[in-house]
Amino acid sequence: MDVSDDGLRLSLNWLDGSILAIYFVVVVGIAVAARRSVRTSLDFFLSGRSLPAWVTGLAFVSANLGAIEILGMAANGAQYGAYTVHWYLIGAIPAMVFLGLVMMPFYYNSKVRSVPEFLLRRFGPSSHLLSALLFSIASILIAGVNLFALAIVLRALIGWPLPLSIVLAGAFVLVYIVIGGLTSAIYNEVLQFFVIIAALVPLTVLGLVRVGGIDGLTARVTETLGPDFLTAWNGTGIGSENPLGANWLTIVLGLGFAVSFGYWTTNFAEVQRSLSAKNLSAAKRTPLIAAFPKMVIPAIVVLPGIIAVVIEPGMGGEGAAYTYNDAIPLLMRDLLPNGVLGLAVTGLMASFMAGMAANVSSFNTVFTNDVWQAYLKPNMPDAHYLRTGRVVTVVGVVAGMGTAFIAAGFSNIMNYLQTLFSFFNVPLFAVFILALFWKRMTAPAGFWGLLAGTVAPVLFYLSYRAGWIDPGSDQGTNMIAAIIAFVVGTGVAAPVSLATRPKTDAELDGLVYTRAAVADRGEVAAGDDAWYRRPALLGWSAIVLAVVCYLPFTV
Repeated sequence: MDVSDDGLRLSLNWLDGSILAIYFVVVVGIAVAARRSVRTSLDFFLSGRSLPAWVTGLAFVSANLGAIEILGMAANGAQYGAYTVHWYLIGAIPAMVFLGLVMMPFYYNSKVRSVPEFLLRRFGPSSHLLSALLFSIASILIAGVNLFALAIVLRALIGWPLPLSIVLAGAFVLVYIVIGGLTSAIYNEVLQFFVIIAALVPLTVLGLVRVGGIDGLTARVTETLGPDFLTAWNGTGIGSENPLGANWLTIVLGLGFAVSFGYWTTNFAEVQRSLSAKNLSAAKRTPLIAAFPKMVIPAIVVLPGIIAVVIEPGMGGEGAAYTYNDAIPLLMRDLLPNGVLGLAVTGLMASFMAGMAANVSSFNTVFTNDVWQAYLKPNMPDAHYLRTGRVVTVVGVVAGMGTAFIAAGFSNIMNYLQTLFSFFNVPLFAVFILALFWKRMTAPAGFWGLLAGTVAPVLFYLSYRAGWIDPGSDQGTNMIAAIIAFVVGTGVAAPVSLATRPKTDAELDGLVYTRAAVADRGEVAAGDDAWYRRPALLGWSAIVLAVVCYLPFTV
């Protein structure tokens, strides 16, 4: 393994290249096989609603385990330490359980193909079109982050220039989504999940060996960064200082509620995986199954980031040779021999494609169904929308290539990603949750609440970037922005609802929360009644386990 003079760059040998080539062949093979099942637009966008819960569950967590997650959360680990576990525990598990137990019956039984389509039925065209356009913009921006994340790896490790890396990576994802649609994306995400785990486990183990195990890591972090760097809650009292720049209130309300619920319950890149399940029971279990591996991921993503900042002190600082985004590539350069290096590069490629495919497949679904079919070309044959979906996929990937250069301006791409979530996901969740639980909410309230909830965090963030306010850190700013988005969204929607005319109970049937709707089990398949498949048991077990996972980080 020869490291060149270009810092992180190293050369891959024939064994590394062979592992990467085999993986590409398998991915394309899955796409070709999946094409046989794509006969209608429903097959292309939602896999014909035919997939088992274990497949959709692994795809659910894999769609979130993209290159952004790996490079970004490792960067968070290097910059903020163990405070990063909040994104996996309070920032994920409660919302995933809420999605499975409460919201999925409404999504699945209404037979919607997207989150904006649900708003169309609940409110009408104005909120529907606004949410569809906002979601499409967000999907393209996030896809660009995925492309940039992979470009970091390819440029650093292989020496490819940034533009070439972005174009080639985007082109490959384009091939397997256009060929096989969502079915191809989901089955590849299952494969990618195991490839990613196989790549990150040896990196973590070798990293721990380098720093002297857990005890050695603890001693070196405590000496150089302070003991709070390995805790989740120490130093989070109101008025206290910590690397995250947030207190317990902004963590709980900003991350644990606004950002988390906004992302996991309304982000169609995730919800789409549940909607592709074969029945309601499988759809409800999809995010609940995903919650269990989600809690383990910090051990192979956040921990390497902490190891990297110990190996390379000063990372991310003023004038430093490496940014926080370089944490994973740095460990790959220093720790992995050939063969294992090829597996690691393959794992990062897999993580990139999982995240990119999730955003592009959700973008083509929303744009085709909620913009093209609803407003531009209604009442066309199904084959027309299938062709349109494939064309829109091409447009989405090309647009993502352009937005990748926006992400290049951030030293920690997770800071940028969380900013996007506060802009787009949180306002949608604010409107959605009111619409779900408050029958009095009206169509004008949905539109103005969504619009105001989007504009408010954007203005707050621009004020931060201009230096007019200083919440303490990028992530602290994002958490406050998320709270503002939720408060403004609901604060505008509530009075507008009271001043305008609501729909009748008959018009709202199946679109608002009722005990009967939640109790509706839909079509029951053989084995769904098994005790270990009960959604409530899975959900509450995940909550309890998440609390237990906090214990190592509370002292």
